[in-house]
Amino acid sequence: MHLNLHARLSRFYFSYYFFVGAFVPYWGLYLQSEHFSAADIGILMSLFQISRIFAPNFWGWLADHTGKRAQWIRLTAFLGLCGFVAVFWAHGFMWLFFVMAALSLFTSSTLPLAESLTLAHLATTNGHYSRIRMWGSLGFIVASLVLGFMIDASGIRSLLWFLLLVQMTLFLLSYTLPDPKVAAHEHDHFSIWQVIKQPNVIALLVGCSLMVTAHGVLYNFYSIYLSAHGYSKGVIGLLWSVGVVCEIVVFMLMPRIMRRFSLKAILQISLALAVIRFSLIGIAVDNILLLILAQSLHAATFGSFHAASVEVIATFFKGRHQAKGQAIYNSVAYGVGGTIGGVAGGYALQYLGGQQTFMLAAIFPLLGFIVIGIGLKLNAMQQNAQGMFR
Repeated sequence: MHLNLHARLSRFYFSYYFFVGAFVPYWGLYLQSEHFSAADIGILMSLFQISRIFAPNFWGWLADHTGKRAQWIRLTAFLGLCGFVAVFWAHGFMWLFFVMAALSLFTSSTLPLAESLTLAHLATTNGHYSRIRMWGSLGFIVASLVLGFMIDASGIRSLLWFLLLVQMTLFLLSYTLPDPKVAAHEHDHFSIWQVIKQPNVIALLVGCSLMVTAHGVLYNFYSIYLSAHGYSKGVIGLLWSVGVVCEIVVFMLMPRIMRRFSLKAILQISLALAVIRFSLIGIAVDNILLLILAQSLHAATFGSFHAASVEVIATFFKGRHQAKGQAIYNSVAYGVGGTIGGVAGGYALQYLGGQQTFMLAAIFPLLGFIVIGIGLKLNAMQQNAQGMFR
């Protein structure tokens, strides 16, 4: 039963990140083909981050209140599919703005709901989060590679049909996810605000949002930046894939890494490597070897950082607050941080140029390193927690 459950979860993660692997590297290029400016693209792409500020909290509250996570995953997947169909008829900034805003309200909520469902299942099945999440990374790689060469051969509009097919698949797979049994926890009587206002929680959320601010620039404009410097869509897809391959390796090694290093140390090392990564992207765009090196650092700037962040969040938000905790993490880190990076990155790219934009992006993980170093103080049990990575 457990093997079957883990296979269903892995399949869902593969499909979800298959969509992400097609959308993130190439949607900005699609918008560029529709003749939008860098600033306009930054605003449109940031709608997904803006939605993550509040939409996941609503769905997370529903999931915790009703205890039916799978039901809400199915609904958000269906509404996301409906929203994407409208993209085929949306032309011009305002039409696309409203369609992408509606689409983002639902797609931004599917993952935190799935994360809370997965963590709840793993708490009772002795499973490995990293081994399930690794399938998401594989989905991203396959999609980014296939799409790069497909777009080179068939044109950018083939992306729309590809994404529609993936959305349909994701909706169908949502019916294979069973609801977990969530055990009561001794802190269930705490209000969610009692958890959020803890200095440790605030420091973690601020540090995470600073890391994601830099990645907001990357996700929205890396492909456009490379395309402007003469790289083909196929090569762009390969560079995206390098980062995710290294991310998979890290997910496989996370049990060993967490036995050797504390969670706080993993977060700080990841932030320090992010400073190096974004600096390299800024100064070495014409050096393919240094770009490959920068992409390999995705193993730390996303892989180990996300794994450690999810683990720390799980120690703060337990029992009836589990889904809300994952939603708040996504809202603050990926919502607020991603929005700042996406919008500011668009204006920076338009008025300062790509190299200066990525150099400026390196400042945010540096600030995050300081915030986590000073503000995050974990006890011995939290420092060495390995709940989902044992």
